[in-house]
Amino acid sequence: MNQASRFAPRGLCAPSPRQSPLSPVSQRDSPVLVNGHGSGKVILLGEHAVVHGVPAIAAGLSLGARAHAAEGAPALRIEPWGVRVERGQATPLGAAFDALLAARRLEGPEPGRVREHAVEAVIELPGSAGLGSSAARGGAVLRALDAADGIVRDFDGSQSVALAWERVFHGNPSGIDTAVALSGGLVRFVRHPAPGARALAPLAAGRLLRLVVGHSGQSGSTKETVARVADRKASVPEAFERELSAFRDVVADGERALRVGELDALGACFDRCHTLLAGWGVSTDGLDAMCERARREGALGAKLTGGGGGGCMIALVRDDAGDAAVRRALAEMGREAFETTIGETKGGEIDRRETP
Repeated sequence: MNQASRFAPRGLCAPSPRQSPLSPVSQRDSPVLVNGHGSGKVILLGEHAVVHGVPAIAAGLSLGARAHAAEGAPALRIEPWGVRVERGQATPLGAAFDALLAARRLEGPEPGRVREHAVEAVIELPGSAGLGSSAARGGAVLRALDAADGIVRDFDGSQSVALAWERVFHGNPSGIDTAVALSGGLVRFVRHPAPGARALAPLAAGRLLRLVVGHSGQSGSTKETVARVADRKASVPEAFERELSAFRDVVADGERALRVGELDALGACFDRCHTLLAGWGVSTDGLDAMCERARREGALGAKLTGGGGGGCMIALVRDDAGDAAVRRALAEMGREAFETTIGETKGGEIDRRETP
């Protein structure tokens, strides 16, 4: 996958007054060594519907989280948050760390080789923004721990262990964030694949995609929005099934457009997807306004990305002029944004980079 970010988001859970949600961070900002990396992500089509069996299309970002593990008392420190937790600490991060440690021991492949380690990690993405920050952290920590123990897992094994971390934060995650955190690349994901099929498959785009990613300035809770959609399914099941069918159509149409490089058709699918997500109540007035402004400035399509309820939106643009116009418009709204390009995976293989 060809992926570049002209303006890299910084990993902040709650920015300080001197820091912005999307301010840059580099490896030189931290002395943390790297023996584990997890990718951030953007979901192009199908978020939330993917929890209920609809395919989704997503792309990994080169930014995410990186971690290093060294033998010692079990603890996790995350920068630039300045947060440290120990095993057994009663916080969400502590519970996620405990869940990951327990899953590593239970799921092998060589339980006797699992030792105790202290982990240092750096997160390069804003939290609660729909960019896969929590899954990137979990993937990086798992890989750092396994690297320190000399353990090599296959992809499915890594996914299973890393999901123990993600469930603490998101309750009933589809698994797409964790899958992309571990794989990188441009992919199609199905939560419950048919017998003999794989959940994750690489995609090749017919041409490079240029996206503007804008932050709404609000945090979003994926756990809350997933629960909101589940409530809708329970309260109006027939209408919900019709809406799932509409999601399947838009994802199928978008995948076809992506494969042949029809940007206008793909942009129209972005708009259709956002309308469906807004109908499920997972968008916000702020995200709606950002998407509408991006379209007025020439974006081919725009939508929320990820869990919604705040967080980020994405806009598909055609060229440099489109990128500049959309980012300028979002800046006028007081919103920060960066541009990223997404393309085909090299040789059709899933990108499994361990370092940014």
